[in-house]
Amino acid sequence: MKLLSTAATFLLCVAPFSTARSLDFFNSQTPIQAENEAVKGDNPLEYCNDPSSYLLQIDHVDLTPNPPLPGKTLIIQATGTLNEKIEEGAYVNLEVKYGLITLVKQTADLCEQIVNVDLECPLEKGEMTLTKQVELPRQIPPVRDSLWYITIDVEINQVMINQQGKYTVHADVYTKDDKHVTCLQARNIEFKAGFM
Repeated sequence: MKLLSTAATFLLCVAPFSTARSLDFFNSQTPIQAENEAVKGDNPLEYCNDPSSYLLQIDHVDLTPNPPLPGKTLIIQATGTLNEKIEEGAYVNLEVKYGLITLVKQTADLCEQIVNVDLECPLEKGEMTLTKQVELPRQIPPVRDSLWYITIDVEINQVMINQQGKYTVHADVYTKDDKHVTCLQARNIEFKAGFM
């Protein structure tokens, strides 16, 4: 479970919220596909769609180190402006995948989750700054330990060998009145082997 928390933490902190707590292996196994606007800063984040209508306008997000290293401390620094007060009842739709395998797919109470990043509801309208240190576990599998799969397309006589194993995190945040706070995703997250 600490692995799932780690894969999602940097994305969840900037929304601002944190980890998921349950696994659901029986939902769709299709990968999240998108080529969208990148979030400014040193990070792998991108917006799910045009961020101009979001209640949270993110100025930048920086991760140190980027990419994250197993067994090391990940420092997340983010700034932005919240255009509306966020109250109890806000929620996040969260999906975490490892390759094509869905590890987490759930809706979580935002106010219950943000305590993990030292915040609490209500979140007041205005400028926000977040600095969070996350201790990453040593047991995060690097991509070199990932799975391989073969796709055969008989119509065009093509065989493709692909590597799975990169993490994908997708978080879609709403107010209690279903106003869109933000939607962020990070694709192809790799955890390189850490050295002491």
